[in-house]
Amino acid sequence: MNKEKLITLEIDSTLYETKLTSKYLRRKKFLPNDPGGINAFIPGIVRKILVHEGKKVKAGESLLLLEAMKMENILLSSIEGKIKKIYVKEGETVMKNHLLIEIE
Repeated sequence: MNKEKLITLEIDSTLYETKLTSKYLRRKKFLPNDPGGINAFIPGIVRKILVHEGKKVKAGESLLLLEAMKMENILLSSIEGKIKKIYVKEGETVMKNHLLIEIE
C-alpha cells in the first residue's frame, strides 16, 4: 500500500487532513493587499507623473496618468500619506501589477 504524506490544515477552526496536489504546490503565493503600494492595473505607458517624492497626498488625489489601450487612466491615491518613492519615469512602459508609487 502506497502511504502518502498527509498534512493538517486548519480552516475556520476545523482541522482537515489532506494531501497536496502538485498543482497546489506550484500555485502563486497569496500576497496581502498593500494600500500604500500603487500598482499598474493593466499594462501601459506612464504618460505623466503628477506628484513628487515627499509630497503629502490625500485619499482620492491624482498621482499619475497611465495610458493603456489608447485610453488615459488617472491613478488615484487610496490613502492619505506622503509619497515615499516613485518607481517609474514618464514614458516608461510597465506591465500589469508593476509597483509605480509607494505611499507611507
